[in-house]
Amino acid sequence: MRHGKRINHLGRTKSHRDALMANMAVSLIKAKRIETTVAKAKALRKYVEPLLTKGKNDTTHSRRVVFSYLQDKEAIKELFGAIAVKIAERNGGYTRIIKLGQRQGDNAEMALIELVDFNENLLSAASETTETKAKRSRRGKSKKAEATAESAPEAAPAVEEAPAADASEEETKA
Repeated sequence: MRHGKRINHLGRTKSHRDALMANMAVSLIKAKRIETTVAKAKALRKYVEPLLTKGKNDTTHSRRVVFSYLQDKEAIKELFGAIAVKIAERNGGYTRIIKLGQRQGDNAEMALIELVDFNENLLSAASETTETKAKRSRRGKSKKAEATAESAPEAAPAVEEAPAADASEEETKA
């Protein structure tokens, strides 16, 4: 029975698995998205999300802790720089796994794992949908909308003044 055995060993020894996860995490941090198998993507999510959380707190201790996992200075700079700024207000869920189908050679189920805040296409599409949607209620107009509609006609209309250029042309003609 598998009671309490939560880690997916991925058919590797501990040292091989640690090296695999570290290399995949570095690739994910540098490239912002990688393509791998679903099992590796799920294992990588559990490995990299605590590191991303540590990246939000830029102290010497957290840098050393993350470096002990990744062993790559460029990835550490990227994590504590650009990535930390984008994920600062997010409380978790820094990665997204998108299933792609089966690999042709061995029929392994493939997935794309990416950092959520770095998918520009999805972010722009989400902002467009939120801007274009108007709130509607089943009851029709609200009382506040009716009150503002009634008070709007009472306001004095704005008087338009002629531009100064038009006035100077009339004086020259006369």
